[in-house]
Amino acid sequence: MFSVLIVTREKKSAAELRQRLGREGLTCAIEDDATRLVERLVEDAPDLLLVDTGDVKADLTAWEPALKGRHLKLPLLIALITRAGMNGLLADAAIDDFLVKPYDPDELVARVRRLLKKAKGVDLGETIRAGDLVVDLARCEVSVSGRPVELVFREYELLRFLMANRGRVFSRQALLNKVWGYDYFGGDRTVDVHIRRLRSKIEDAEHTFIDTVRNIGYRFRRDS
Repeated sequence: MFSVLIVTREKKSAAELRQRLGREGLTCAIEDDATRLVERLVEDAPDLLLVDTGDVKADLTAWEPALKGRHLKLPLLIALITRAGMNGLLADAAIDDFLVKPYDPDELVARVRRLLKKAKGVDLGETIRAGDLVVDLARCEVSVSGRPVELVFREYELLRFLMANRGRVFSRQALLNKVWGYDYFGGDRTVDVHIRRLRSKIEDAEHTFIDTVRNIGYRFRRDS
């Protein structure tokens, strides 16, 4: 399930949008303090941001140094802007799409789904590959160099999630939220244990797929 973080001070409209996105099968959260975005990226690891803060360009300028310092990058970003706010904004490479307010909620949902489908590779088919590592999504089977690998449910879900977001760093808390769910109250140690077990099953002297990013968490290697 994809997740969306709405960054806005307009709580009422954000709540309505969250309900609308929820009906589409999307997990949605709201943040009304743009200065907390970097922390929310670490905690929630959203797939997409909807940013409606009045001055998106100023926000991007403020976020960039903090993101680089945490070895993070912005996820997909849709800006919700006024016509007056369009000047100088659309050339910013960090913005993947935009809507001018007032916008049609149905159009926004359509753009969210299109962007997620395009960027997240929903049309990859029924397998995900990374070198000799193959995940058959239809059969929930994993193999390395043709050798079947037996994974328990959480190990499989963790691997599938990391492979679908290769190159992106996730904190332990973000992985708990994404793989175990927001209602899971276990500690970060759970992630470390599952990563260790997963590595023992899919990695060897010739294969390294998962990197530990010191003081942050884990990522699936982009070059795998």
